[in-house]
Formats: sequence, C-alpha cells, structure tokens
Amino acid sequence: MAELPVIDYERITTVHKTPLEEFYTSGHRTCQGCESAMVMRDFSKAAGPRTIATGSTGCMYVANTSYQTTPWIIPWMHTQLGAAGASAVGTSAGLRALMRKGKIPKEKINVITFCGDLGGGDMGLSGISGALQTDLDLLIILYDNESAANTDIQATGLTTYGAQTTFTPPGKKHRIMQRRWKKNVAPMLAVGHPTCRYVATACATYPQLDFLNKVRKALNVGGPTFIHTFDPCPKGWDYHPRYSHELGELGIRSGIFPLYEIIDGKISYTYDPHKKGRVPVRDYLMKQGRFAHLIDEDIDYIQGMVDTMWDEWEIPGVAPFKSELQLASN
Repeated sequence: MAELPVIDYERITTVHKTPLEEFYTSGHRTCQGCESAMVMRDFSKAAGPRTIATGSTGCMYVANTSYQTTPWIIPWMHTQLGAAGASAVGTSAGLRALMRKGKIPKEKINVITFCGDLGGGDMGLSGISGALQTDLDLLIILYDNESAANTDIQATGLTTYGAQTTFTPPGKKHRIMQRRWKKNVAPMLAVGHPTCRYVATACATYPQLDFLNKVRKALNVGGPTFIHTFDPCPKGWDYHPRYSHELGELGIRSGIFPLYEIIDGKISYTYDPHKKGRVPVRDYLMKQGRFAHLIDEDIDYIQGMVDTMWDEWEIPGVAPFKSELQLASN
C-alpha cells in the first residue's frame, strides 16, 4: 500500500492544544444544536487570524448577518447562491495581484469559501469545478445538512434516500418520495480534477480534532482544495438539538457517510469501518423524525446499499464500481 504524501503543517494533537482564540463568536443566530456553526467555528479557529472567508447564500448566510450583527472576527463576504467557486477565485487572485504590485505585503493569507449542499453540491458545482482547475491557493468547504434548510427544508441532490422533506413528503400512495441516493461530491471532484492535490470528507465533532487538522492540511498543501463536511441539522432532520454530536458520530460509525482524505490521488480513511466495526444504519436513521415513516424493508434496503458500498465497491465511498469490473471487448 502506497504511503500518503507528507504535508508540512502544524498538527493539533490534543484538545488542550487547540487554539484558544475565537474568530467565529457570539452574534450568530443559528438554530440550537447547529453543527454547521461548529464547522464555521472550527475552520476559522484552525486557519487563524490571517484569513478571509466568503460564503454563498444559505443557512450560514442568514444566521450570520442578521440585523447588522455578525459573529465573524475575520474579514467575511456574502456571495450569491451558486458563486462559491467564483468568490474563492476572485479573492485569491485579487490578493495575488495586490501582493505582486506591492500594494500589500507578501504573506500567507488563507482564502476559505463555504457553501451549503444546494449552493455547492447542486447549483454551484460548476463554479467549484472551475476553482479547482486554477493554481490559486484556496479552500472550499461544502457544509452538508442534506437539505435546502434556509428555505424550509427542501430536498437537494445530497439528501439521504427515504428522507422526508418539504418536497418529498410521505403519503398513502407513495411512502417514499425521496428515491435518489446521495450525490458523491468529494470523489467526483477528486477524480475529475487531477491537479487538485487535496480533497477530504469530515465531520466537525467526530473523530476528535479530525476536521481541524484537515483544514490545516488543506491550507498548507498549496493550490485549490476541497472539504465536504457532514452536518446534522435538528430542524431539518427532526431531532432534539442535544443529539447533534451523537447523530454525527452515528452517521460516521454506521458507514453511511465515509470519512477519508485524498492527497495527490492517494486515499486514506479517517474512520475505517472495516477495522472499527460498523453499527447498524437503523441506529442512525431511527433517531431522526425525517425517517419515522420508514418500515423494516426500507431500512433493510438502505443497510444493503451501505453494505454494498463498503464490501463490494472497488474503493468504498469513492469509486462505485464492483471489484469484478472488467474492460469490455469491442
């Protein structure tokens, strides 16, 4: 097995060594138990004060700019729904030009853009693709709460199969209206953009310190990078806010959302269910009201899909081909 390339970055080894200074603080109006707020807090903490953040329309825009208040200590700019890639490119290119012309000192300034699953995984996907084809230093974070939560919980391309949303309500004739399997955004971008050196998936709170260190890796590898985070949402997923961290952990341990990083085309699993042992996907699904209408055969189907991904895919969670795939003759 090939070893991952070494990235020179300052690793956070224990919780006690996490930076104390906060760059996303009081003043936001996210829902109680919002894991996406943890993503914002963590990436800004990991990146430090010499950082510019841009964010496209979504939960984290509405919650972070209400009534002329903001939780951001670092410079921040709101962009349009599908403009995550463009804002990252424009900001990074602008900094490069200013430094080249001597108008600002030459120093490392982190450029981080965040977008929701609708703004990044669906509407803004082409813009992110364009950003990952540049040679600019930037990080794009897709915070994924599996719905268009900003506009009342509509389904997106990243909504889990079987989930109840405003657009996919269960009924007497059709118990399941959300029949699409979750879009596999991170590997799609990694495979399609070979000059993008770093692509990862993460959860803000599990495993401990994993997301913080992935942010630091992404910012230090050089060039455009991408992280897809898994963000439990009390409002959209219908559970008590106190269980957000638990839902994130169960999503990882059940294998429904794989955690890995791809560095220079080589993959490493942050949490490997083959070694740790997967918990039943039922434990994850049945703690959420959005899956309350599912019956045993529905849960068995989802479990079967997850089992197939981990047991039969060529690269679990990344390449949806079975190991017996062969080149067909003409």
